[in-house]
Formats: sequence, C-alpha cells, structure tokens
Amino acid sequence: MKALAEFIETRHGEPVVKNQREFINNLDDIVFGAVMEPDKEKKTALLTAIKEIAKREGIIPSSIHDFYVRMGKDYPGFTVPAMNIRGLTYDVAKTIFRKAQAMDVGAMIFEIARSEIGYTGQRPLEYSAVVMAAALKTGYKGPVFIQGDHFQLTLKGYKKDAAGEVNYIKGLIKEAVEAEFYNIDIDASTLVDLDQPTVKEQQRPNFSRTAELCDYIRQIQPGEVAVSVGGEIGEIGGKNSTPDELRAFLDGFNEMNRGKGEGLSKLSVQTGTSHGGVVLPDGTLAKVKIDFDTLKVLSDIARKEYGLSGCVQHGASTLPESAFDMFPTTGTSEVHLATGFQNIIYDSRHLPESFRQQVYDFIKKEYAGEKKETETEEQFIYKTRKKGFGPLKEKWWGLDAGVREKIMQELEDKFGLLFEKLKVVGSRNLVEKSVKPVLVKKEVKL
Repeated sequence: MKALAEFIETRHGEPVVKNQREFINNLDDIVFGAVMEPDKEKKTALLTAIKEIAKREGIIPSSIHDFYVRMGKDYPGFTVPAMNIRGLTYDVAKTIFRKAQAMDVGAMIFEIARSEIGYTGQRPLEYSAVVMAAALKTGYKGPVFIQGDHFQLTLKGYKKDAAGEVNYIKGLIKEAVEAEFYNIDIDASTLVDLDQPTVKEQQRPNFSRTAELCDYIRQIQPGEVAVSVGGEIGEIGGKNSTPDELRAFLDGFNEMNRGKGEGLSKLSVQTGTSHGGVVLPDGTLAKVKIDFDTLKVLSDIARKEYGLSGCVQHGASTLPESAFDMFPTTGTSEVHLATGFQNIIYDSRHLPESFRQQVYDFIKKEYAGEKKETETEEQFIYKTRKKGFGPLKEKWWGLDAGVREKIMQELEDKFGLLFEKLKVVGSRNLVEKSVKPVLVKKEVKL
C-alpha cells in the first residue's frame, strides 16, 4: 500500500502532486492510509493535504446559503437531499458523486450529526476530507456542501451544566468550520419548555440559544463565507410543529439576531417521523404517516413571511418510496436521510453473513447495557447496529472490493431513485449560478 508522501511534495505549506495520474490511481490506498493513521498529528496532516489537493482541482467546500436565499424568493420545485454517511464513507461518497454526475445533480448535501461523529468515529476533518477525496476520485468538480447535522444541545447535559453544554457545541462548531463544514444545523429544540404559559416563552430557550450559536458562527466563519445556518422548532419524534411555534421561534430569533449579520436559511420541523423509524418486535419497520399538510403550511409561512428557503424534514430515509414525491410538492427545502442507507448496507445479500454476525456479536457484547427489558433482540440490534461502524471501521473498509462494489450498486439505485423523486436531476447549473465558492487555503504540515 502506497502512502501520500510518495506522490506529493510540500512548497510553502501547499501540497503539490508530482504525478497526477499516479496519484489518482493510488488515491483509494492513500485515503485508507490517512483514515487509519493512528497518530493524531500525522492523521490531521494527511487529511488536510488530501483536502487541499482536492481544492486545487476545483472541488470547493461551500455554503448553500446563497442558493437558499434564492429558494426563499423563488422555490425551484425540488427538495435538496442531505445525506448522512455512517459507514464505508469513501465508497458511499464515490457512489453518490458518480450518480450525481450521471444525473447532473448539484443540489445535494453531505452531512454528519453530533451523535454520529462519536459512534461512527468520524471527526469533521476526516469526514470532509474523505468526501472531497471521493469527488476527486470520480472527477466531480464545483461546490461541495458539507453539513453539521443536529449540532444538538442535549437536555440532560444542559440541565446539569448549561454553560458547559453550550460551550461544547461551540467547540464542535469551531472544529467543524475549521474542517470546512460551511453548513451548520443548530438544534436547541430539546430546550423547549412546554410548561410555560405562552408559545413564545416555550420557545424562548430554543431561539435564544440558537441566536447565540448563530452569532458565534458568524464570528468564526472565514471572511467571505456566509455559513448556512438552520434552526429547529420541534424535536424529532415529538408532537407535530405548529404555525404558532414557527412564528414564535423566528420572531424571537430575529429580534435577538438583528444587526448581527445573516440569519437562518431554513427551519427543521416535526411532522410525524422519528429518526431511524419505529422498529417492531420482529425487526421490521412500522409504517409512518407523515403530515404533509403541516409540512406545506409551515414551509409556505417560512418562505413567504420570513424569506427562508422553507422547512426541513428529518427522519425520512425509512419512509416508503411513494412518500418522496410529496416533498417537492409541499415546498420542502431539504430532507435528511441516514438510516435507510445504513439498512441497505447491513441488509444487503452481498454482505457476508459471517461478517454481519461478527458485527452483531460485537454489538451484543459491547452495548448489552443499552438493551431494554421490553425489547426483542431484533429490536435491539436494529436500534444499535449503527454503532458497529466506528469501532470496526478498518474491518468494514477492508471488506473484499467485490463485496463493496455490489453493495454500492444497491446504494446507487437508491440514490438515483431519491434524486428523481426529489426532482434534483438537472439542478447543477442552477446551484452553480447562485453559489460562488470561496477558496480558503489551509497550511499543510507533513
């Protein structure tokens, strides 16, 4: 396996590729070596170098903010897919870029949530570098949207130490922005206090902390970059959001953000879904009925009264395929997709049964304490198997290339279907007209 140092030299803190063809031919091994590098400083240097090389080839981490401003004025008739990649990230990202090029898709987001960063073992720099390497390998050029999903203030942590919890999220935001995540979704909906007498007072902890964190983002973002910032009014899995809650949150946020720069570009709401879906005792998923009427009403208000791109739907990847046609119809600006991709990987007939059982045995041993008495083993495995990606990352990435290729074909079919139903086919030109990528150079220290 060849290492990055064989293909580049550093000049004035910038990596220069000696032989582009040889570098691209060996990129899979180079990325594997960087991701699996045990030394933290070396890993940081390797990942930064990969990212800088990709940027020199016209692959630029970007904010979708300006496009969403345009969407707020004139909805283009499509919903942007935001895709969380938990495992086999390099292979999955290559699959997405290949399908996007074949279908002329530019409106798409790669994202990872606060919780996923932990259990998948993917810090922001690793995630962004791997995504950009995938673009480089497949020949994709232009703006790439990388997003911090659900940068969430946990209620438990907040009650114990409010300042500490807020500072943790600020630290995560700083790490993400440094890694060129120029799209950040703040989730303080966990702090909504329904015991308060008015809707505005119920939403006050949410909009005040969201405004504080948005202001922090504006302070640390690179000079010419306007990070796309999203808020959230209803915790996913809870009761459906209402127009009164949306207006109370946005009015409160705008009051606090006045004079402090750009505000929010989108707003996440709850319309009946839950993250990962609801799993039945036999391990299958319960059918979920999403409230598309509510989603349309809220998106219309967000766009027409507040100039936002619209509303965001979370927890959608496990919905039936027939549901995805409805998102553009209801004016939804963005939809978040995660567990459905994970399910395709785990449930693929091409994944060796012996390997699947190896992962499940690991989960049953390491996370036994998380199993509830009321859960069947099938429910426990379904709920917990997302945690099999991080600790076993090297084993996943080391699966036979033929096996991974067949699994990727299944995923490619899924991405193609989603791109069609969300109507982002042919969106690349429209996005590139609105988004002017800003090149932010990072020093490489190999």
